[in-house]
Parts: sequence; structure tokens; C-alpha cells
Amino acid sequence: MIVSIIASVLYYVLLVFLLAMWARFIFDWVRVLSRNWRPKGFLLVVAEASYTVTDPPIRAIRKIIPPLRIGGAAIDFGWTIVLIACIILMQIMVAIA
Repeated sequence: MIVSIIASVLYYVLLVFLLAMWARFIFDWVRVLSRNWRPKGFLLVVAEASYTVTDPPIRAIRKIIPPLRIGGAAIDFGWTIVLIACIILMQIMVAIA
């Protein structure tokens, strides 16, 4: 009973984190496509919260697996690995609950 409740709570925490990851993805692409765009008002709060929550795990992955340099560009696997780990953990919480 207690384990099921804890698993359910962790599932919803991971769901909020997953939404923050997708918000970060959208903000990153908007910044890539429109370099002059800066979030204002409510979007600034959402962007700041998204980056604050998702930055520590992505940075930790970047220390272990640095971005892959290909010519003048770099492919960063940090976001993808954290997203996959989050989805796997969510599935584990569903199985437990």
C-alpha cells in the first residue's frame, strides 16, 4: 500500500519533470530558429523553471558523455539520455503502482 502510494507520487513528479524537459526542448529550438527572441512575462518564468529543474541532470550526463564534435557542430546526447531515463523510470513506477 505505502509502496504503491510512493510509486504513484514519484510517477507524477517524473511526469512534471518530463514536461519540463519538453518545455526546455521547445525553448532551445525557438532560440536556435530566432536568435533575437527572449521570453518575457509568464514564458520567462516557465523557461527559468524548466532550465533550473532540468539543468543538473543534463550537466551530469554531459560530464560523463561530452558532446560529439562533428566539424563545426556538436551533437549533445545529454537531453536525450535524461529523457529516456525519465521515461524508463516512469514505466517502472507504473509497474510498481
